[in-house]
Amino acid sequence: MVITRGIITRKFRSFYVCSRSLVASSRRLAIIPDQGRYSSCSDSTHKGYVCRGTTYSLTSPVFGSFRHQLYHQSSSVVEELDPFSLVADELSLLSNKLRAMVVAEVPKLASAAEYFFKKGVEGKQFRPTILLLMATALNVRVPEALAAESADIVPSSELRVRQRGIAEITEMIHVAGLLHDDVLDDADTRRGVGSLNFVMGNKISVLAGDFLLSRACVALAALKNTEVVSLLATVVEHLVTGETMLMTSTTDQRHSMEYYMQKTFYKSASLISNSCKAIALVAGQSAEVAMLASEYGRNLGLAYQLIDDVLDFTGTSASLGKGSLSDIRQGIITAPILFAMEEFPQLRTVVGQLEKDPTNVDTALEYLGKSNGIQRTRELAIEYANLAAAAIGSLPETDDEDVKRSRRALIELTNRVISRNN
Repeated sequence: MVITRGIITRKFRSFYVCSRSLVASSRRLAIIPDQGRYSSCSDSTHKGYVCRGTTYSLTSPVFGSFRHQLYHQSSSVVEELDPFSLVADELSLLSNKLRAMVVAEVPKLASAAEYFFKKGVEGKQFRPTILLLMATALNVRVPEALAAESADIVPSSELRVRQRGIAEITEMIHVAGLLHDDVLDDADTRRGVGSLNFVMGNKISVLAGDFLLSRACVALAALKNTEVVSLLATVVEHLVTGETMLMTSTTDQRHSMEYYMQKTFYKSASLISNSCKAIALVAGQSAEVAMLASEYGRNLGLAYQLIDDVLDFTGTSASLGKGSLSDIRQGIITAPILFAMEEFPQLRTVVGQLEKDPTNVDTALEYLGKSNGIQRTRELAIEYANLAAAAIGSLPETDDEDVKRSRRALIELTNRVISRNN
């Protein structure tokens, strides 16, 4: 399901409330989509929750231990499973392909475009890993009726190349966004090295980001799949929309968790969500399977950003590869501070004066330390991670060991997102 601007604006509040109610209160969960309904969440006395047009039915009326059961059971199964090692060979191919794709005629542009694709600074390659694992996780037989309707079913070897192409495109869009963000944030470090804008200047950094987006568009067109093109074009729109929301928000909007989560989806989760859906679509999977892939990406992306918010306060510059406390020093209010505001309303006045008086950062940190803001942000991240894991658990059953291993790896990634320290 593509998350359109109109739907997310009208339905986001019920989605946010639903996601918290759903995960905090289920012991065993099966996701059963009902595409025909658009409604707000029902309360916890009913058997189903409706979020953004999809009904999630709970298989058990006994609530309370879903989080504990999911994480502890999954970790015992996948204790020795390293998601990144499963796709290490393909990640190497992908890295080499990306370096070849960003070659430019002008030497300075070429140097700028490849800056974060050089060996040693490629980053964690988190998004390509998700997409390559998702490609294998969805490598199940497409129903005959669905296959007969699709003109895009391709041989498995060609399909894998296309899906790897989506991972390459996604990484270029991601890095382009980082380059533009660093200019807007006046950042000086990224991935443990000087940010491109700090090393080469803002103009070259912006142009390098634009160049990466143009190369991503060329690769996207080569897929010859209009639905995938539309999905990833929407991602770029969301990146711009999210950044604009951040720059132009009113005081009331900056103090709103609903507004913050909507902006976070646009800036951080839309890319993973729509890319996961694209992986399913090129494989000819059903709308229901594509929706589950999208839900995994969306919820994992939100969990990832929430943990980022925590690490901005608890991590060190060395572990993060960028400055700690970077958001609060720029007057950007994230989830831990928003939760702290609920406990200490006077904190609203303090953060409102951050730009005028930087010493208020220390006061804000004092309030945060006295509050449950960090803990509640972690808990919310776990809720979204659990929703992501539940989506994988609801994919069509299979006996294929490679498919099952990739699905376990995707669930393991939800654990790693929550437990990471950089």
